[in-house]
Amino acid sequence: MRSLLLGREIREEELPAAYLLHGEEGGLAREFLRELRTALSAGDAEGPVLERFDPSQTPWRDVLDVARTMPFFFSPWRILAVELEEPDGQDLRSAEAKLLAEYLASPTPRTLLVVIVPGKARKTSALYKAFAGAPKGSAAIVELKKLAAADLQAAARELLAGLGKKAGEDVIRRFVAGAAGDYQKMSHQIAQVAAYVGDRASVGIEDIDALVPPVQEKENWALWNAMDGGDTGAALKVVAEEFAAGAAPHLVLGMIGGYLKGIVLAKSLLREKSRGEAMREMKRSDGFWATVDAIPARDLERLLEELQAADLKIKSSDVNGRTLLESFLASYGRVRRGRRATSPGRERSARPGG
Repeated sequence: MRSLLLGREIREEELPAAYLLHGEEGGLAREFLRELRTALSAGDAEGPVLERFDPSQTPWRDVLDVARTMPFFFSPWRILAVELEEPDGQDLRSAEAKLLAEYLASPTPRTLLVVIVPGKARKTSALYKAFAGAPKGSAAIVELKKLAAADLQAAARELLAGLGKKAGEDVIRRFVAGAAGDYQKMSHQIAQVAAYVGDRASVGIEDIDALVPPVQEKENWALWNAMDGGDTGAALKVVAEEFAAGAAPHLVLGMIGGYLKGIVLAKSLLREKSRGEAMREMKRSDGFWATVDAIPARDLERLLEELQAADLKIKSSDVNGRTLLESFLASYGRVRRGRRATSPGRERSARPGG
């Protein structure tokens, strides 16, 4: 199987024991995990078990203990994904860095350790040094870069084919242009259009015009102020007023999406600039910046995925959009107040109680 991230076939005999994935195109990390499971599946088997770890919940010592333990699964391979929530997670303690370096020097056969860093990894961090100092062929450091237009077009064809759809080159180019170089955004748009056309095998320009690009984000400061503090009651009141005034569900979804994308932008700025510079560039309330600090990157990603799923349901089914968005705001409020977000249908989790 050809990997979109690696740009070549995935071959068992060429796989290192561990990958460090970092960069701006986080969607490629999830796609790479999917590619690995597909490429390493044995015949009609489901594929390797994928276990996920959060170092803030499961210490590195425990993660590496799991890695050293031979699996008792039917699949000969297994994948351990360690997903850092914040860039500071790269700063391992000296004991952790030593344990990781020892594991990379003598890894467990047919066990893939995939470490995913939000944003660009720092070469001075203990995590990066452990991977860079590993024996040749034991570990690989791969940057998650924006894909070239030709690669995105090839990816669009594969995504459509996987959904049982086909499209002309004009449609493929529209998907790529609509995503503005963002693979994850493009994959969501393709899924939306595939659901929209139903049983029809062919996707046309008119189908894209119906759904892509997504609705324009609309500012609603009353709603955004409520979201600043995770005040679900106040947020629901604003939404009720919008619906009473005749707003369509997709317009309210755009208001919510605009707020979440503001948080994404703010986190990106904080990785590149000082806090003062970021705050001067994005003139937002203290409550907004408190929210940026309060919601971990992984939970933010899951909230965006949940909102995108709601967008798809609203556009492709007769679901009650208002109920769906009210449920989302309740979920958002819990996350903002410190409860962890969960994604339905996730693979086996290694979190306590998961």
